[in-house]
Amino acid sequence: MDFDVVVLGAGIIGVSCAIHLQDRARQVALVDRRAPGEGTSFGNAGLIERSAVVPYAFPRSLSTLARYARNRSTDLYWDYKALPSFLPWLARYWYESAPQRLAAAARDMLPLIRACVDEHEALIARAGADARALVHDGGWIEAFRTPGEFAVAAERAQQIADAQGLQLDTLDAAALHGRESALSGVFCGGLHWNDPKRVTNPGALTKAYAGLFQSAGGRVMIGDAATARAESDGWIVQTADGPITAREVVVALGPWSDTVFAPLGYRIPLRAKRGYHMHYEATSDTPLGRPILDREQGYVIAPMQQGLRLTTGVEIAAREAPPTGVQLARAESYARPAFSLGRRLDAQPWLGLRPCMPDMRPVIGKADRHRGLWFAFGHAHHGLTLGPVTGRLLAEMMAGETPFTDPRPYSPSRF
Repeated sequence: MDFDVVVLGAGIIGVSCAIHLQDRARQVALVDRRAPGEGTSFGNAGLIERSAVVPYAFPRSLSTLARYARNRSTDLYWDYKALPSFLPWLARYWYESAPQRLAAAARDMLPLIRACVDEHEALIARAGADARALVHDGGWIEAFRTPGEFAVAAERAQQIADAQGLQLDTLDAAALHGRESALSGVFCGGLHWNDPKRVTNPGALTKAYAGLFQSAGGRVMIGDAATARAESDGWIVQTADGPITAREVVVALGPWSDTVFAPLGYRIPLRAKRGYHMHYEATSDTPLGRPILDREQGYVIAPMQQGLRLTTGVEIAAREAPPTGVQLARAESYARPAFSLGRRLDAQPWLGLRPCMPDMRPVIGKADRHRGLWFAFGHAHHGLTLGPVTGRLLAEMMAGETPFTDPRPYSPSRF
């Protein structure tokens, strides 16, 4: 065999898996159709989200569902042509979001969330100055436009913070403006979550981790993951340098993971939620210090190396459908006056795909019908957050070590 392991997918999940396998004396090749960090890992709000102790659930209030049904909201847009194919998946997502099942999902995800910052910091320390320059303290802020929404959210957030030992500051309008003077007066208050880290270029951080992998002898190769096929004693994958073989293969292709597992006969309910980002010139005299979520309109403004990045909420549309621009236009109309956004800096909006499971847990573990086949995908909105901790957990399992947490909640065999 050319390698011990081929990792398919060079996003934050795949790169992290490759590093942790390499740390266990595996010869590893990292294969993708693009360079590391240029897919889903490139476009997000740049948060290592230690405070994300409750998964993103399907809304169950009638008022929210009615608002979504009108399809005029900023935080969700759905394409009527795609909706029929999504309905079974959405129905299960709604079912799994019932209070008891959501609480179970939160318990299952907590070990990964608790370890996310520590695992990133361990890789940052090894990746060197380039990585350290990209990651900052300061957390993020949920900002609210109406006092009623703010009061309800503040009470619930404080309960979560107290239960989980998280640092939360509740800010009235004056305190919010004092902390982030770049904001206009449209917000009546905010919730400042202090524990998360912010990343000013997520794609570059993924590349820095990939550089760490390569510096230790790892191979990064351009290739077509969909060509992966089992042989009698391993796996073969076609690359630009020719076919390569390995004893084991890891599918870490995010929203494209089904291009490998579906032809092999696995029926895993992976779907992609689409989202957009655009960078803007900052016109305020005071720079924005941290990402801000406009909670009631469902978009984030984050300070990045490239400018102020607006990231949208969820678009339900076919994975291959052309960009619509609907969500970005809606969010921009609220964000421009609130954040003093200047001109657009990108020629076109970036469109990305969030790989989501209806039970709000990723798929991490061994495939049950093929020898040497492993999965690591489905991290929804928290791929950047959970990359290094996923890499550690999967590598521990593949090496026969005792995992740092029970991996059964993430098992592929649960479907």
